[in-house]
Amino acid sequence: VVFSQFTEFLALAKARFDEEKIPYCYLDGQTKNREGVVNLFNSDPLVPVFFVSLKAGGVGLNLTSASNCFLLDPWWNPAAEAQAIDRIHRIGQKHPVFAYRMIARGTVEEKILALQAQKRDLSDSIINGSDEEARAISLKDLEILIG
Repeated sequence: VVFSQFTEFLALAKARFDEEKIPYCYLDGQTKNREGVVNLFNSDPLVPVFFVSLKAGGVGLNLTSASNCFLLDPWWNPAAEAQAIDRIHRIGQKHPVFAYRMIARGTVEEKILALQAQKRDLSDSIINGSDEEARAISLKDLEILIG
């Protein structure tokens, strides 16, 4: 399953698959028959790829026929990415699930990944930290967490 927050990015990937005549399924916010597309992907072994927009695929999908998840671009909220991965890693999954994030060095995406890690670490220290660690959190730290 290939996720992207940008449908234009998915369109480029689809075009390449069309050129190579590789079958695929596609789902974004405009897809009318979500259930039919999901059922086709889950039931047809000749359809190896499912392109899904991150927002449209965040809820209501069970993609246990897949075992690989590719995130083409990071979203500022790591929970959205976790939800996408969870669409594959569901009850009924019989294979190990591998998630790949496509990040190029020196890009905005790399900075988003760093921001995600910073938010995750800060959140973890608030939830799991000691009273002393909690008192050490600055106003700037809180702005980063909720910003």
